[in-house]
Amino acid sequence: MNPTAPNHSASGQVTFLGAGPGDPGLLTLRAVEALASADVLVADPQVLDVVRVHARAQVDIPLQASADAASIPGSPPGVSALRDTANLVMAAARAGKRVVRAVTGDPGLDGYVAEEMLACAAEGIVFEVVPGIAAAVGVPAYAGVPLRDAQGTDVRFVDARSADDRCWTELGASDATAVVSTTLDSVAAAAGELVAGGRKPDTPMTVTVAGTTTRQRTWTATLGSVAQVLKAAKVLPSPDGGQPVIAVVGERSAAAQRDQLSWFENKPLFGWRVLVPRTKEQAASLSDQLVSYGAVPHEVPTIAVEPPRTPQQMERAVKGLVTGRYEWIAFTSVNAVKAVREKFEEYGLDARAFAGIKVAAVGEQTARALVAFGVKPDLVPSGEQSAAGLLEDWPPYDPVFDPIDRVFLPRADIATETLVAGLIELGWEVDDVTAYRTVRASPPPAETREAIKGGGFDAVLFTSSSTVRNLVGIAGKPHNVTVIACIGPATAKTAEEHGLRVDVMSPEPSVHKLAEALAEFGAARRDAALEAGDPVTRPSERRPGSRRRARS
Repeated sequence: MNPTAPNHSASGQVTFLGAGPGDPGLLTLRAVEALASADVLVADPQVLDVVRVHARAQVDIPLQASADAASIPGSPPGVSALRDTANLVMAAARAGKRVVRAVTGDPGLDGYVAEEMLACAAEGIVFEVVPGIAAAVGVPAYAGVPLRDAQGTDVRFVDARSADDRCWTELGASDATAVVSTTLDSVAAAAGELVAGGRKPDTPMTVTVAGTTTRQRTWTATLGSVAQVLKAAKVLPSPDGGQPVIAVVGERSAAAQRDQLSWFENKPLFGWRVLVPRTKEQAASLSDQLVSYGAVPHEVPTIAVEPPRTPQQMERAVKGLVTGRYEWIAFTSVNAVKAVREKFEEYGLDARAFAGIKVAAVGEQTARALVAFGVKPDLVPSGEQSAAGLLEDWPPYDPVFDPIDRVFLPRADIATETLVAGLIELGWEVDDVTAYRTVRASPPPAETREAIKGGGFDAVLFTSSSTVRNLVGIAGKPHNVTVIACIGPATAKTAEEHGLRVDVMSPEPSVHKLAEALAEFGAARRDAALEAGDPVTRPSERRPGSRRRARS
């Protein structure tokens, strides 16, 4: 039977799925497909947030016992929880459900999951295995520690929790690269076992915690110095000492080259918490770009978009599009595209209603929204992406070539008159229509407000003057250690009027150029710290002090 095909028997089927070591981008395509069709999702707590976003909204996620506690005296930690998990999986499969059992790393390296597979086989329940990237392989790759060199040394993997004396002796006597899965407060003990087994105390070693996530940290040491290194870094002693780590040991593990190979932790905004105060729809693409720079974006809507108070004007204009009243329609924002699209859908219209009408977009982002609607704009500014830039390229009205002299301009209730005045000067008649209203959003949660005012964010991106005014109005003024980045001079002026010092200015009025400018700022800041021999820290880790000069 094909395990991926629908199962019409009384029993369901189980997909044992490897969710990788933590980075959501490491899920395989097959894993995403399996999650999308799951009826029940049973996941290790460490990867639940990684996999649940790909599951259906109706998926059942049953409560599980904590993996940190065992209710049976004398049993290993987590055994009770694992038995509880196995029971959930089997019960759902017996009920005819499609079950996804998601585990950290790769299911083939999890002995308890192997027992669950055997239980399925014993009852004739169809199952499949979707491999995942094992932490012992993925974490060193993200830490910039290749496990083999050109000489092809052996690589051995060991779980310190189950390793016995014979294992440590054999590993200590070899020259293989050792990849040790352990915990932060046990890594020094594992190093001691390797030294006792015969490894030299000066053997290079790296220790990585929270691997493949933006909380990742890696320390370079030797077997003999690792305890002192972690103590000097103020990592130990710590109440978080039980968190898992991957330690790589060996002369050929390229630990000495990690400065050049640490591609992940050297991203320009690695670990930065960046506040993105925009509407939820507009924040998505910007957040994706920030993630690519290693940042952790936090979206806080400052503007809510609502329909106009009197919809009749918009309704007449949309009907005019169909009846041939307009030569042009000009979109000055993604929200304007959204407003017209929603009105089209209300009347049962689609992109074909734009036939014979010239379409203008104020910039690339608005143009992309139109293309998603099925409309290719005829005019996008060749220079500055703004109303002024649009007017630079807009043709004057010519009664010989333009049968109609009217432009439909759907826009916000607070928009400026620059475009209207410029079009009239070019000889066009303009129907300036309020397509949507912008209102101040509700305040964010208390913890977000405290982080904003208390310096919990490393940077904030302001994409308009209204985002400055609204963020300060609903959440308070960002702390003086927070890097302030503005999309242009007008936004920067508003920020300064609110007592903020601007550190980063976008070279163009584009949200993506703004994110690039912040990344360049972060990279320069990192380079300066390294050149001065200082530790690389995030702005939020600095002591409060004077702000840096603004960058233009």
